[in-house]
Amino acid sequence: MNGHTDTVDLDGLVDRYLDIWNDTDPAARREKIDTLFAGDGRYVDPLATARGRGEFDELVAGAQRQFAGLTFRRGHVFDAHHDLARFTWELATDRDAEPIAVGFDVVEVDGAGRIHRVSGFLDVMPA
Repeated sequence: MNGHTDTVDLDGLVDRYLDIWNDTDPAARREKIDTLFAGDGRYVDPLATARGRGEFDELVAGAQRQFAGLTFRRGHVFDAHHDLARFTWELATDRDAEPIAVGFDVVEVDGAGRIHRVSGFLDVMPA
């Protein structure tokens, strides 16, 4: 890691990260990605890998097509230290609905406070 990011609000960063997954306006979503992600940022989960902002944007757009009408929300787990945050997320039809998918992500930020890497794990996926 290149630096310690004590000043980064990792809790808020996770909220902004999940907001990207829910933003269906392509221009607004890309602006959020450009602000939050390092240029060489990487996303990886069991089903997908994306390198850089463009690939990540394409990945999110594909997930939105696949899960149209569903919303990503924070789960019950959040923990952070140094440059890392781990948290659970849920995918559901609305805020109070039972989730159809549940996952666990670990986000690493760089010295500038931008997301450098996301490592995702899928706990529950739709049949």
